[in-house]
Amino acid sequence: MERVKLSESLEISRIVLGMWRLNQWNLNSNQILSLIEQCMELGVDTFDHADIYGNYQCEALFGAVMAQNPGLNKALKIVTKFGIRLLSDARPAHYIKHYDTSSKHIISSVESSLQNLNREQIDLLLIHRPDPLMNPEEVAQAFENLRKGGKVKEFGVSNFLPHQFDMLQSYLDFRLVTNQVEISAVALNNFDNGVLDHCIQHKIPPMAWSPLAGGSIFSAETQRYLTVKNVLHRLAKSHETSVDQVMYQWLLMHPANIIPVVGSGQIKRIESAVNSMNVSLTRQQWFEIWVASVGKNVH
Repeated sequence: MERVKLSESLEISRIVLGMWRLNQWNLNSNQILSLIEQCMELGVDTFDHADIYGNYQCEALFGAVMAQNPGLNKALKIVTKFGIRLLSDARPAHYIKHYDTSSKHIISSVESSLQNLNREQIDLLLIHRPDPLMNPEEVAQAFENLRKGGKVKEFGVSNFLPHQFDMLQSYLDFRLVTNQVEISAVALNNFDNGVLDHCIQHKIPPMAWSPLAGGSIFSAETQRYLTVKNVLHRLAKSHETSVDQVMYQWLLMHPANIIPVVGSGQIKRIESAVNSMNVSLTRQQWFEIWVASVGKNVH
């Protein structure tokens, strides 16, 4: 498995397993443990969480499974996110969904995640969404305290535009190491808004959530999605591979060094993502997908 070096102290697998729907996979504890072990055997050693996933349940579910194998827990890499406060029966004080990047919330979220995940350290902590009330000086101080306390190894953001990233970075004495954003063959905003260019400029490998467009491409209904789907099927057939592998490879080809976050609890789907690294698209084939998605030829 190819590795991506985010910093001098942190390398992660090029394919990451996302745990957003962990509590919807209908797997018992032994099956979840087996899935994680199989991922590790494939070289997928990085698992993406957020405090809110599964109505605030997925971190604790993962951590309870990891309590069965502390050695395995130490060997894998954990990414988690904070900053969104959901309307939830698990958080009855919330009467409106909102963002919170206050120092108090950052610290309490990390403490909660560490406890839920049965970890002494989070490998990578991300701000889940840009917060219009974010005080970068306050965030920087909280990050510094967590870093010095050994509770978080590295920091990054999610869904940030370049100017938002740079604003926070200007208050930090260390580098933010990633920006996790939506990227797929039909989610092209971050190609156009400067996010991927910014990542290349600053040598920050981005993470791609929903790299298969949430599966919507497989049940395409709009003309745009049908057009993209037809091109993907044709290319998959010519390469004797699957549509999902073509979609992953389309991202992997990009010079920003995109890290796909796979959102499946089926090992065959994860294996397919790993094997997509063996698919080789030509530049013209890459542009076939681009043109189909954009809906017009390049100038």
